[in-house]
Amino acid sequence: MADGLDDFYAQIPVFEGFARLTDPALYRPLPEDWVLGLSDVVASTAAIRAGQYKNVNVAGAALIAAVSNALGQRDFPFTFGGDGASFALPPEDAETARAALAATAAWVRDDLALALRVALVPVAAIRAAGWDVRVARYAPSPHVSYAMFMGGGLAWAEGELKAGAHAVEPAPPGTRPDLSGLSCRWEEFPARHGLVLSLIATPVVAESEAAFQELVGDILRMTGRESEAQHPISDLKRAMSWPPAGLDVEARTSRGAQSVLRRKAVLGLQTLASWAIMRFGIRIGGFQPERYLRELVANADFRKYDDGLRMTLDCTPALADRLEARLLAAEQAGIARFGLHRQDSAIVTCYTPSALRSDHVHFVDGAAGGYAAAATRLKL
Repeated sequence: MADGLDDFYAQIPVFEGFARLTDPALYRPLPEDWVLGLSDVVASTAAIRAGQYKNVNVAGAALIAAVSNALGQRDFPFTFGGDGASFALPPEDAETARAALAATAAWVRDDLALALRVALVPVAAIRAAGWDVRVARYAPSPHVSYAMFMGGGLAWAEGELKAGAHAVEPAPPGTRPDLSGLSCRWEEFPARHGLVLSLIATPVVAESEAAFQELVGDILRMTGRESEAQHPISDLKRAMSWPPAGLDVEARTSRGAQSVLRRKAVLGLQTLASWAIMRFGIRIGGFQPERYLRELVANADFRKYDDGLRMTLDCTPALADRLEARLLAAEQAGIARFGLHRQDSAIVTCYTPSALRSDHVHFVDGAAGGYAAAATRLKL
């Protein structure tokens, strides 16, 4: 069952240096018989305005956790988009993917009171529509790699998802995916340079690919000066609190057949112990808190390429203005569409199957709209 995934994805060379992401030689076409799974929170912007930003992010990350756990935590290509997620799997895992999509949509409906659109799109259908899906593997640290997507096929599939094509129906009430390891215990991370910027830039047409790659290079150069832009996650110990801000939603991810109140009571005691261990650097068995915190920052998924550039940056207002001007010029030249959203802080949602391993992943977004708010401008 694992051969297709292991043979294809594991053999894609892992690259370092985010600036290399537009090099087409790094990308490999997905096999024709693979499938793409996708999710999207309906009316996510309104939900965020209503204060449900943690729930929206958890709904997006939940699909990745559900699929990973269903696959026994094997590596597979996925990407997190703030209010949704996408992944690719070989045909022998298609039914596992369908079940995870249906169960996740049911859980989001039942426990988070949100609607999650989900779909399973054949790669063959994407190519028949004239698009492609190529994937690369970027390693922000020695411990993890994240999939980067190119070819326009992922963006086309997202349009199909929102149009209701290839839809997977949510499972019956009470169906729950395995979301072990999914949590969001951190407080918001306030901006140090003035603001947290959520940025999305996508090419207008395939013919503008070279100009778009030049635009991406300009953006990466502009954001490469630490005096003006930095990693959005810092000072982790100050972002710890008890009870954690995400206690309620974590109780819902892990409650099983228990009531939310009962699970919150048990989880409250567990998170109190975890808070003390992390806050005071207490080593327990093979767990080293300081190492985990360093790995969290190094492994964080705060910039990516999924048929377009997405970044969450802690930057100065002046840099945000220059980025907006550069993107606006590219838009007026017919090269790119873009969305920006400015906020005061960032949030992180974590998937940690084992705190004793170094391959835990952490999805970063803006705390007051993030990618979902930035994407609203793309629809104008």
